[in-house]
Amino acid sequence: MNKQLLESFKTVLIVPKKIIIIPHKNPDGDALGSSLALQCFLSKTGHNVQVISPNEYPEFLNWMPGQDNIIKFSQAPEQSTQLIKAADIVFTLDYNQLSRIDAMQSIVAESKAQKIMIDHHQNPGDYAFITYSDATIGSTCEMVFELIYAIDSTQLDKVIATCLYTGIMTDTGSFRFQSTTARTHQIVSQLIEQGAEPHLIHQNIYDTYSFNRLQLLGNALSNLKKIEGLPVVYISLSQKELNQNKFKKGDTEGFINYGLSLLGISLAVIMIENETEKIIKMSFRSKGTFDVNQFAKKYFGGGGHINAAGGVLRSSLDKTIEHFLSSIAKEKSQFDD
Repeated sequence: MNKQLLESFKTVLIVPKKIIIIPHKNPDGDALGSSLALQCFLSKTGHNVQVISPNEYPEFLNWMPGQDNIIKFSQAPEQSTQLIKAADIVFTLDYNQLSRIDAMQSIVAESKAQKIMIDHHQNPGDYAFITYSDATIGSTCEMVFELIYAIDSTQLDKVIATCLYTGIMTDTGSFRFQSTTARTHQIVSQLIEQGAEPHLIHQNIYDTYSFNRLQLLGNALSNLKKIEGLPVVYISLSQKELNQNKFKKGDTEGFINYGLSLLGISLAVIMIENETEKIIKMSFRSKGTFDVNQFAKKYFGGGGHINAAGGVLRSSLDKTIEHFLSSIAKEKSQFDD
């Protein structure tokens, strides 16, 4: 973080204010971890802070310190709206377009509060009063750490460290993605010194699977297909298959990584049907130089990072698969040696 940006943060936070922190819809470990860590820090420095999530988040995040005080907009829209209208500052964490907060978009856009973006995705929007954006950093939690450390490192404690470690671990694929840097490990070292317990955090995230979730994983793996002649695999899950395995939010988290773990595979994709929203939700993961951010943006109205992105198609599952296969065929040269 450069000196000018840091001074901007210090200026707006110099006196106690009413602050709202909003992660993106369907918050993951990074979105929730960065929000809870920032809430804890700002509360300790005298501000009145509330985290409002657009909707529910996966059960495997329910253990995180402070999460029981989060307000869900989907459950309390009137209360959430009033809090946003009364806020002096609204932080948007782990996204850079207000469309990522769904029904909250217009409320935040129309709010007179100063908007502050902290995010590590590409192509940030221009809605914020302060924009802290860096696509070279592996997680928003790393960015929040840098902010807290620069403003007042003495406020780092076990709660903040635990939340930040969770987000860094999940968004770096347990430190195996290319976004993991020497600085990432330096930050993690300091978080452990402040009380983060890696083995317990890992257990809480990855060792709490239900029987139904493992059955769904088996279903997903049985649907795994490889595209002939290309280092590409894809998984599809229909609403019927989700229902048969009593799907809960977050159950498909990480499924895509099984495809990418195959020897010689450079791109893995998962397509999940959502009958309620009438969409097919897609996630893309790649190794090497195949840019899934551009691919998702070009063909599926999505985006993200070079090696990790998401997209959506308002179509049937069969037609989405057809569209994906034709899109990959157009980009075949990207895989040539």
